[in-house]
Amino acid sequence: MQLSVSGHHVEITDSMRGYVASKIERLERHFDIVSDVHCILTVEKLRHKAEAKVNVNGDTIYADNTEEDMYAAIDGLVDKLDRRVRKHKEKLVDHHARDTQKRQF
Repeated sequence: MQLSVSGHHVEITDSMRGYVASKIERLERHFDIVSDVHCILTVEKLRHKAEAKVNVNGDTIYADNTEEDMYAAIDGLVDKLDRRVRKHKEKLVDHHARDTQKRQF
């Protein structure tokens, strides 16, 4: 998995980059094929915004979160991404057993 973290109006420190990397690892529990994650951290006055695009199996999943604290914004972002990745994975799996059992009349 390739992770890129960039910032607008904020300098990305090593601790921020490490925190994002440790939280994004949660997504690999659901999908082994998470190829690329691009995370943007933004500060506008008192609003801290974290947004990310995740490329999985040719699809792109986007989420963002705004909080008063950057670390809380990252936590909320990862929670949203986790829910959306699980929902995407469930859509890929066919839960109907259409052809497995033919009816005999």
